[in-house]
Amino acid sequence: MDIDLLSKMVHEIMMDHDSVTLPGLGSFAAELVPATFSDKGYTINPPYRRLYFIPRQGSDTLLADLYSSSNNISVQDATRILVEYLSEMKEVLIARKIIVFPGLGRLRATRENHFFFVADEDLDIYPAGFGLEPISLKTHEETPQEVEQAVSSLAQMLEPEPVLEPEPVPEPEPVVEPEPKPVVEPEPVVEPEPEPVVEPEPEPIKEEIPGTEAENDVKEKRRRPVIWTILIWLLVAVLVAVIALAVIGRVAPEWLDYYLYSPEELEILRSL
Repeated sequence: MDIDLLSKMVHEIMMDHDSVTLPGLGSFAAELVPATFSDKGYTINPPYRRLYFIPRQGSDTLLADLYSSSNNISVQDATRILVEYLSEMKEVLIARKIIVFPGLGRLRATRENHFFFVADEDLDIYPAGFGLEPISLKTHEETPQEVEQAVSSLAQMLEPEPVLEPEPVPEPEPVVEPEPKPVVEPEPVVEPEPEPVVEPEPEPIKEEIPGTEAENDVKEKRRRPVIWTILIWLLVAVLVAVIALAVIGRVAPEWLDYYLYSPEELEILRSL
């Protein structure tokens, strides 16, 4: 067992399967990548299958079965040989950080020993895409066959479709209407005569006695001078009282203090 033989077996298996398990190491898997545009949309890249590595192991025995049938040994022996070889290869990968699979790509390891795969640019594991090449829309020139095919398809599109004449519709048979049944008119109902409605007698309208509002206005006018007279006399009395207090405060202030302060407060004022 060597790396060249392992690469050829992986390549052969991936042509017909989506994944293959490497016992003790991980698995190779493939996914279909659809056609893409590049060069700002002027180049069409055909679809292809991308090969990548998964640290997780599968449950298939495709690699052991192929090695067993190629070397005429049992599947158990083939599995044992593969496990031993892949175990040694894992140690080399951890030490050197890279292992080259000829024709496939390079298996690398990070500082934390996480494995990942970088496929070769010319790797082809998509049999259905054989012969497909990128197409440049800048330099592509149509061949006479392509022009003829485009013209024929355009002519088919322009040909008018035949108009189908509608089938004659049979005339409907005349419908015989049934004779109308005689309508029996109902007998007239004699309504009783309405009783006469007795209108109630209107209540007598009480006449208002004229002159009441005028008398009230006269009384109100008489009251106003009396109220103003009382208010004026009150103001005069207040003014007289204020003037009297002011005169007494200047002529006999001690007599005024006698009514405004208590004896204790008078003694305090006299001491000052």
